[in-house]
Amino acid sequence: MTPGNLSSNWFLINNVSELDSPSIALYKDRLLFNIHKMKAMVGNDVSRLMPHVKTNKMPKVIALMISNGITRFKASTIAEAEIAAQEGASEVLIAHQLVGPKVERLASLIENYPKTVFSTLVDNIASAQRLNEVAFNKNLRIAIFIDINNGMDRSGIEMGADLDELVFEVKNLKNLYFRGLHVYDGHLRHSDFQKRKEEIELGLNKVNTLYAQLKKEDPNCQLICGGTPSFTAHLLEESRICSPGTCLFWDWGYGDKMEEQEFQYAALLVTRVISKPKKGIITLDLGHKGVASENPIHSRVRFLNLSDYELLSQSEEHGVLKVKDWDTIAVGDVFYGVPYHICPTINLYDEVAVIENGNKVDTWQITARKRKINI
Repeated sequence: MTPGNLSSNWFLINNVSELDSPSIALYKDRLLFNIHKMKAMVGNDVSRLMPHVKTNKMPKVIALMISNGITRFKASTIAEAEIAAQEGASEVLIAHQLVGPKVERLASLIENYPKTVFSTLVDNIASAQRLNEVAFNKNLRIAIFIDINNGMDRSGIEMGADLDELVFEVKNLKNLYFRGLHVYDGHLRHSDFQKRKEEIELGLNKVNTLYAQLKKEDPNCQLICGGTPSFTAHLLEESRICSPGTCLFWDWGYGDKMEEQEFQYAALLVTRVISKPKKGIITLDLGHKGVASENPIHSRVRFLNLSDYELLSQSEEHGVLKVKDWDTIAVGDVFYGVPYHICPTINLYDEVAVIENGNKVDTWQITARKRKINI
């Protein structure tokens, strides 16, 4: 738990009776703290920040970042890219290789939001040629970054002759505009920062050589690196653009591992006791549909106002806990939980309750949990 989260009762909501459960409470002052912290970590050089909006998916959160000078973003979906454009983003990188109808949807985004510069990733010649074909038919020029696989083995192209050929091919496709390289090293999450940094830099040795060469040929060439786990390493290299995302809301998965990153929990689960089926057991309205369940059951949620408990099981709408202080807990009691992984948890909800000065004051829509907005 990071220093900013040590206050014992900061999470309590005075008018919690107005919040249904399970739900997400978003603490605006803590969100703003995280935005300002993120900026301060890059010396307030917002040109080096390209936060990922997949964590928040909310126009209101994007608007807050823009009002604080951050105007460049990464996205995972066309919908996320569209809400960023609607809020006035200057640039959005869709950090997925687009296939199927998404290629035409990207072209439509470019046509419908001319004030925003959109780009996307490619890691093979066929995908680049498909983008070029659609761009040619639409009389467009599409900006692209080449996605490099430096060890995560999830997407991208490995360093070597195939990458060299891809760079050459992309530069010769007349309706594409080569912007630079993209590297995501989310697999490097060592809890010791120095060891994590060493692993990150080792994984970028060959990438740095290629980038230096490309930069000589085109001074505008960019290198976009990492996410939240590697943010504190990449920010030390001024040539790199950083793409943290989770740090806007924070979660205990990263909070426990990235101790050098002093962000604050800004989004919590609100859940209630719905049954006490037997001695020592309580049931919450927090099932698989209420908190991301991709991790082992013991590490899905951490409650701030409950101790000596164990999450035994979950079904769609139920979370069953073994508790020590069973006699003091009543049906209807409210618990506040920090998800292990906030990003997919946010995606389970339609809206968040905005908390200021201990009270719910507003509701913000999680618009881009939808796969399609307009385009």
